[in-house]
Formats: sequence, structure tokens, C-alpha cells
Amino acid sequence: MVNSNGISFSGLASGLDTKAIITQLVALERIPIQLIEAKKMAAQKRLDKMGVLEGLLKTLKTASESLSTSKDFFAYTVNNTDETVATITASGSAASGSHTLEVTQVASTDRWAFDGVADPNLDLASADGQQITFTVGTTSYSLVVNQGDSSLNNLASAINTMAGDDVTASVVNTGTEFNPQYRLVIASEESGEDLRITNIATDIAGLSITYSAPDVNGDATSSNNITVGNNAVVVIDGLDVERSSNDLSDVFDGIEIQILSTTDGTPITFSVNPDKEAIRENLDTFIAAFNAVVDFVNTESTFTPSTDDDDLRGTTGPLFGDSILTSVMRNIRRALFDIDPSVVQNDTLGYSTLGLIGIETDNNGKLEINETILDEKMAENLEAFADLFIDYDGFDNGGATPNTPEFYTDTTADTGLAALLVREIDRMFGSYEGPIDPDTGDRMQLDALFDLKEDTLRANMKTFDSTIASMERRLDAFERHLILKFAHMEELIGSLNAQGAALSYALGIPS
Repeated sequence: MVNSNGISFSGLASGLDTKAIITQLVALERIPIQLIEAKKMAAQKRLDKMGVLEGLLKTLKTASESLSTSKDFFAYTVNNTDETVATITASGSAASGSHTLEVTQVASTDRWAFDGVADPNLDLASADGQQITFTVGTTSYSLVVNQGDSSLNNLASAINTMAGDDVTASVVNTGTEFNPQYRLVIASEESGEDLRITNIATDIAGLSITYSAPDVNGDATSSNNITVGNNAVVVIDGLDVERSSNDLSDVFDGIEIQILSTTDGTPITFSVNPDKEAIRENLDTFIAAFNAVVDFVNTESTFTPSTDDDDLRGTTGPLFGDSILTSVMRNIRRALFDIDPSVVQNDTLGYSTLGLIGIETDNNGKLEINETILDEKMAENLEAFADLFIDYDGFDNGGATPNTPEFYTDTTADTGLAALLVREIDRMFGSYEGPIDPDTGDRMQLDALFDLKEDTLRANMKTFDSTIASMERRLDAFERHLILKFAHMEELIGSLNAQGAALSYALGIPS
């Protein structure tokens, strides 16, 4: 019945299952919503799959970067005859070769220790204004103290505050537990002759030091000069080399040398050679990353027919038929295989294409290594092998106009397939400058391939959500309208049934 409190069915006067009828009618009206929800779900799956493809491409980019510059491509091994003398490592910019190293003197840091006192907390000055003075390199310092703040601990703290960029001050007990001797030590922050601590002096009553400069051989002439700041002196390949520190990494490009001890007149030897195993590992990583992209695209592009004769739809990947798959493969294959024919024709060594160095393409479009050819090519001419991948002279488009093919073209003599691939992958993400907007005169910012696709899908999903919400509101209204109509129908039928019963009773018709 219908009343002011709402709609209720106190009985089914019609004998119909009114609730079931309304439920079915509402379910029929919901079908368009379900179709839109299915479209939204499909869009979300496509968006998720694009995220997977994006991750695979960025992994491929990282693998390509490890082959795109000489610093990253070349790995070296160092054979060192005595690692107690020096630690030697090599990076991608090093050159192969053998060298000799003789260390006659290691670099050291200048240190001075004042004479000892029994108590590090005892004030040593007899009056305000007494001081400690010293020079580090060309910078002079003067610490003026108050009598009440003149203990060794206070002096060390004050020196660190005043000259902490050049020296470190500390308090050291050189005595025993029962007969302590605390000494104020000042050490230069840097090693070498140029940053020695010179002209150190004090007029603090309870603090003493005897200063005299080291001799010409770099030996201390004062007992307070506990270590003398000296330069490292070495002979490398017969050439005298002197540095203020034990870091000789600027002697050879790409070779880091850290001096540890002297050689006592007997040179050590070390050799730098390409680490072909490490290069091969980078190649394997690159090929695996490329093949992962190909596998993904092949899987998404595959139509699998249904085994059910009554179902002709079959199954596909969420990105089946999407142009992004063909665009991705076209772009990355262009970087690796679109070689200028003139370059191949002029290649007398056989290093101008991946196929020539033993990296071939199988029937599925994936890369595979011909072990025999690859090993021969690496052994024969590693520099030419690397040149196929490395962009030695960097990227220069010659000032080409944005949004033109020339804008992404390297005009330099050397390109490098790995560097080309890195740029191709970069072009698929973010935004780039488009044509000039006639209204503003500025260049328009256009979304790259992935951003455009993903933004479109997100916009569609937002539209789906809006449409579904609107249809749900209409469906709620439709259901309320049905309930009201059926309630009125039940009320009417109930009234008619009551009238019929009354008439039958009046006419004496048995019920």
C-alpha cells in the first residue's frame, strides 16, 4: 500500500511476484551501465599494460646507456704485482698498457704536539690575552684566550672553531693511567709540504712547544713535530711525479692510483687490459632487455582462437591492435637497424651493423648472439667493435626546428647505436616542443607517445565514471518509479478484489 510513510506491500493482491519483476526490469536497465563498466575495466587493463611496457623500455634504456659511452662501455682489469704498495683501478676512459711504479716517499700530514701536562682540565694561562699562533700554508691564525678558558680541552675546542677548515686539534694522553701526560696535538687537514703548520708558538704560561722547521729532506728538527707534511714522490714509467697527496688519479686518464707504501728502490709493475667478460655481461643485459620488449609486444599482438566452436571471439592481449605496439617496435628497430647504406658500403673491417659483429635477429624479431662471430670480432678489433655502440662526439642536431625529423637527428660524424636507442626511448616519454601556436606565437608543448596515450585513457576513464554516475542516478529514479507504480497497482487490485467480494456477498453468490 501507499501511505505517507513510504511504499510497502502488505500483501500481493495480484498474485504476482512484484519484487522479482522490479528486480529483473532494473537489471535490464543496468545492462548499458555494465557495458560502460566493461569499457572502463578494459581501459584500466590497457593503462596497466602500458605501465609494464614503459618499465621494460626504461630497463632497455638503462642497459643501452651502459654501452653508449666509452666510460660506461669499457671495463678494465688491472694486474698489480704488489697491492701493498698501491691500490690501482681503471675505468672506461683508461687506455690499455703496462706501467712501472716506484714510490720513494708517501705523502704525509703535518702534526705538532705541545709538551705534556698532567690535567687536561687545568687552566694554563696566567692572565687574559695570552695566545697560540701558527700558520697553515699561507693562512695565519692567532688564538687569544681568557685565563679561565685555557685548559687543553678548551684550547682544542677553540682551535677547531677558529681554524677547523685547515687543522684538527685534539688532546691525547701519551702517559700512563697513574702518570698521565696530556698533549695538545694540532694536525693539518691536508697532506703535503704546502699545507705544513709553520711558525707555531705560544706565550701561555703553562703550555710550551719548541718550533723549528723541517730540514731540506723533509725530516723533523723538533721533537714536537711528530710527523712532517711531505709530498708523495714517485717514478712512473721513468718519469718523476710529485703530488701533495697519495692520490695519483690525475696521472693517467681513467686510472686511479692510491699510494700505500714505498717500494724500497724496487719498482712494481701494473697492466691495464679490457675486461671482455664485463663487456659481454653488459651486452647480454642489453639483449635480454631488448628481447623482453619484443616478447611483450609479440604476446600483446597475438590472437588466440577459442577452442569452443560456439565462441568465435578468442582471446587477445589488452593492447591488441593498439598502434603503440607498432610505434615502439618501429622506433627501437630504427635506432638499431636503420644504418646508412653508404656506411655499410665503406666498412672494410666489418663492424658497421649488429649482424656483422655476431648479434643476429631470429624469426620472432629477438636478438641472439652468434658466439663464434662475436668472440672473433671482439678479439680482432675491440675499438671498432665498441664504436658501433658508442657515441664518442655527443649529440648535435645542428639547431634543427623542433617537431621535425631533423630535430632528433645527430649531425655529428659519430652516432653509436646504443646512444641512438637511448634517445629514441627518451622521445617516447614526457613532452616536446611542437609547431608554433598562431594565437600566441609560442611553440606548443605536445605529449610524447606514452603520455598522449595514457592521458587519453585516463580522460576516457574519467568520462566513463561520470557517465556511470549519471546513469546510476537515473536507474535509482527508474527503480523508485517502478516500485511506486506496482504499489499503486497492488492497491488498485486489492480495492477491486474487495468490491468484488462485497458484490458477491450482496448477490448471495458463494465465495
